[in-house]
Amino acid sequence: MSLSLRFLGAVGNVTGSCHLLQFGQSTVMVDCGLYQERHFLSRNWDPFPISPGSIDAVFLTHAHLDHCGLLPKLVREGFSGPIYCTSATAQIAKIIMMDSARLQAEDVEFKRRRHQKEGRTGPYPVVPLYTTSDVERVVPLFSPVRYDQVITPIPGLEARLLEAGHVLGSAVVEFSVPVDGQRRKVVFSGDIGRPDRPIIRDPAVIRQADYIVMESTYGDRVHMEPKDIGTQIAEVINTTKKAGGNIVVPSFALERSQEVLYYIHELLKADAIPHIFVFLDSPMAAEIVEVFRRHRELFDEQATELVRRYGCILEFPGLKVTATADESKAINHIKGTVMIIAGSGMCTGGRVKHHLVNNISRPESTIMFVGYQAVGTLGRQIVDGKPEVRILGQMRPVRARIVQIQGFSGHADMNELVAWLDGLAGPPRRIFIVHGEPEGSGHLARFIAEKKGWNTYVPQYLEEVALD
Repeated sequence: MSLSLRFLGAVGNVTGSCHLLQFGQSTVMVDCGLYQERHFLSRNWDPFPISPGSIDAVFLTHAHLDHCGLLPKLVREGFSGPIYCTSATAQIAKIIMMDSARLQAEDVEFKRRRHQKEGRTGPYPVVPLYTTSDVERVVPLFSPVRYDQVITPIPGLEARLLEAGHVLGSAVVEFSVPVDGQRRKVVFSGDIGRPDRPIIRDPAVIRQADYIVMESTYGDRVHMEPKDIGTQIAEVINTTKKAGGNIVVPSFALERSQEVLYYIHELLKADAIPHIFVFLDSPMAAEIVEVFRRHRELFDEQATELVRRYGCILEFPGLKVTATADESKAINHIKGTVMIIAGSGMCTGGRVKHHLVNNISRPESTIMFVGYQAVGTLGRQIVDGKPEVRILGQMRPVRARIVQIQGFSGHADMNELVAWLDGLAGPPRRIFIVHGEPEGSGHLARFIAEKKGWNTYVPQYLEEVALD
């Protein structure tokens, strides 16, 4: 029986994760993510390189938009099979895709008015990529799977999900495939988390694999040993409060927003920061907090103990959740210092853009980044120190203090990725390095080859590689 991999996304870049495992006449897709880098956005509109109706099943590693965000398009264009993932991932993915559809509708209306006013057209159709109705068609296809549960989605194929330690419900996908009377184990890492992070459990150890498709977001760097994250956040809050500005936190609704709330809860308990209003200006993040509450069985030991002692670790006095756009706009009329946590995490859309407009040119305010900023995104331009950035159609001078909190990353670094491989009892036949900018993927491939002597390969976009 033939066995091959085809790489449809997150090769040569970070977002748009999508890979195919093809064996015999069967095809399984792992992830179906949205592209977020500006120079790759056109791929979101391109036809899928494979007929969606020919795919037997989809496995979803986790609910970040760059892994699940094209599922509504896939289903609309003909996919009707099961989507296997953890229960937490299924619940969160619905929230994230619904929010994405709503934001697209809002952005389309805003762009339509702006283009009409400016007498021009943009590079992409002024219609949503998909709608909330498209998302509703995805939800019934979710087929929740427990960690370590062995399933047989297709005759002969065995699959298992293991803890990835990246976000709540994230998984490594492990396939056992029959090939000429033997079985080959093919492992997709998804996004590998870091050990000893709050709330989430550490990544599971992989003992054996013939082939690994492995992420490399931080494949060319080692995370600095930072000051304690809480200490860094306290410094930002205390300094900005003294200056009389606001703290704007572009944050992913999944995991990063919850982690920020966790640290503020801890700082308030320690009386390390003043009591200021903290606005979770993301209905999506608030919904995800509810999923966290429902899935405390996925917490690590420390978070479980804190819940036992203090109740909910993601709530505190002064926390306000803004549900409507009017409530979001009202934040700008508050006198004094407030913290505003809003999406999107890379500033590519959402309410954070409006808060940036109101604060990025104020020297007394701080823009506090807590997540990775992909090349080509507005967040990356700000972090890289551009003196002016384009927000909502206008160039804005950057006068606010820009801070990037170190140590928050949900992605393992170069050494941590190699440490994850150390659990293997023997070398795999080949490791495919994906989900990274070219420098990161290339560096990690060379590093593993030099350190372990293992066969590594960086695939190209749309490349198909025969295994065995």
